Amino acid sequence: MSFPLLTATAVLPAIGAIATAAVPAAQRTAAKWLALIVSLATLALAITVLVRFDPDGGRYQLTESHAWIKDFGVRYELGVDGIAVALIALTALLIPFIVLAGWHDADPLETGSKRWRPTQGFFALILGVEAMVIISFEATDVFLFYIFFEAMLIPMYFLIGGFGDRAHEHGEEAASTQRSYAAVKFLLYNLVGGLIMLAAVIGLYVVAGNFSLQEIAQARANGSLHMATSTERWLFLGFFFAFAVKAPLWPLHTWLPNAMQEATAPVAVLITAVVDKVGTFAMLRFCLQLFPEASKWATPAILVLALISIIYGALLAVGQRDIKRLVAYASISHFGFIILGIFAMTSQGQSGATLYMVNHGISTAALMLVAGFLISRRGSRLIADYGGVQKVAPVLAGTFLVGGLATLSLPGLAPFVSEFLVLVGTFTRYPAIGIIATFGIVLAALYTLVLYQRTMTGPVKQEVSAMPDLRARELVVVAPLIVLLIFLGVYPKPVTDIVNPAVKSTLSDVHKKDPKPEVEAVAK
Repeated sequence: MSFPLLTATAVLPAIGAIATAAVPAAQRTAAKWLALIVSLATLALAITVLVRFDPDGGRYQLTESHAWIKDFGVRYELGVDGIAVALIALTALLIPFIVLAGWHDADPLETGSKRWRPTQGFFALILGVEAMVIISFEATDVFLFYIFFEAMLIPMYFLIGGFGDRAHEHGEEAASTQRSYAAVKFLLYNLVGGLIMLAAVIGLYVVAGNFSLQEIAQARANGSLHMATSTERWLFLGFFFAFAVKAPLWPLHTWLPNAMQEATAPVAVLITAVVDKVGTFAMLRFCLQLFPEASKWATPAILVLALISIIYGALLAVGQRDIKRLVAYASISHFGFIILGIFAMTSQGQSGATLYMVNHGISTAALMLVAGFLISRRGSRLIADYGGVQKVAPVLAGTFLVGGLATLSLPGLAPFVSEFLVLVGTFTRYPAIGIIATFGIVLAALYTLVLYQRTMTGPVKQEVSAMPDLRARELVVVAPLIVLLIFLGVYPKPVTDIVNPAVKSTLSDVHKKDPKPEVEAVAK
C-alpha cells in the first residue's frame, strides 16, 4: 500500500493541535514553537502533494478509498484535482505566517484582568482549523466533506469569541460582548446553511444511493442516473445556499464584517483567506459537477448576486471608519469576483476565479497582518486615530501600501491577473455584467488609496509619533507574502498550469464551451 499522503497532510495538523493543547500551562513558548514546527511540517507535506500532482494526469490523483459506514454507503474517499492542490498549498503556506503573526495574541492579559486566555488553546485551534480545511479540499465523498465543512465552525467560534482583538474603544466588558455577538452570529449563519445542506445531502443519497462524488458524476454523465429537473434544482439550491453563506455572497454576508472586526488579525486572515475559500471551492467541485443542469438554470440569478456583492462590498468599504471592517467589505467584493468567474462558465472565468482564490488569500493576508501590527501599536482600529505613520515607520507603511495596491489589483501584482481573467471570461458571455463589474475596480482604488492617505500620510499625530517600525518577526511574516504577490503578478504560469486542466473538466461537466469570438481573426 502506498503512503497515504493526503491523509497525512490533514492528520498531521490535527495531531499537532492535540499535542499543542496538551503542553503544560506554564510552557506557553514551547506550545508556540510546537505549533509553528507542525505548521511548517504540514507545508512540507503540501509541497510534496504539489510536486507529485501531474497536471496532465487523471482528474483526481493521490486517491485513497476505504469503507467507513457500509450500511449507508459512506466511504473515506480522498482525491485532489488541480484546484484542490492549489488551495491546499495556499492553506499550508498561510498557517505558519498566521502562527508567527499571532505569536503574542494569546499571551496573558494584564494583572487583574477578568479574562484568561490559554495560549496553548489558541494555537491548537488554529491547527485544528487547518486540518479540517485541508481534508475538506481532499474529500471526494459528499458526506465526509459535509462533516468537516461543519466541524470547522467549532474551533472558529472559539477563536472569534475567546481570542478577540484587544483594541476596543469602549473597554474590556464591551469588547467581550461584541466578540460574543460576532462569534454567535458567525455560528448561527453557518449552522443554518449547514442544516439546509444536510437535507440536500440526504436527498442526494436517496436519489443516487451513495455519497461518492466520482460515482455520482460518472453515473450522471453516462445516463445511468437521472434526476428530475425539480429534484436537481432543489438539491442544487440546498448545496449552494450553504456555500454562499461560507463564501460569503450577498445577502448572506453580514456575519463576516462582525467576525473580522472582533477577531485578532491572524484569525481574521484565517477566516477570509482560508476558511471562506471552502465555500467557493465547493461551488466548483460539488454544485457544478453534481448538478450541471441546475447550475446553468441558476446562473443568471447567481451572476446578479455576485455583481451586487462586488459593488455593494466596495461601496461599503469606501465609507468605513474601522480598518478591519474595511478589509472585510473589500473581501466581500472580491468574493463577488470569484463567484462571477465561476458562473461565467468560461475557461478564462473559472481559471481566473481559482487563481483569484489563491491571490486573494495572499494579498488579504499581507494587508490584514500589517494592519494588525499597526493596530497593536496604536491600540485602535479607527482610521481617524492615525496619520503620518510613513514618517515614523516607513517599512510598515511601505508593506501596508503594497498589500493595499494588491487589493486594488494593480498591474504587476498577483490579483490583477486573476481579476483580469475573470472580467475577460465574463465579457465573452455576459458583456453587460462584465462592464458593470469593472466599477468594482474603480471603487477598490478609492477605498484603498483613501485608507492609505488617512493613516500613513499627512502630519504625524502625537499618538503615533513614537510608533516603532516592523520588527524582525513581523518582517519574516510580511516579506515572503510581498515577494509572492510580485512573483505571481509577473509569472502566474505555475498556478495556471495546475488549475487549467481541472477547469476544463468542470466546464465539460456542465457541457459548456467557450463562446467563439464575434469577429474572426484576419488571415495573414
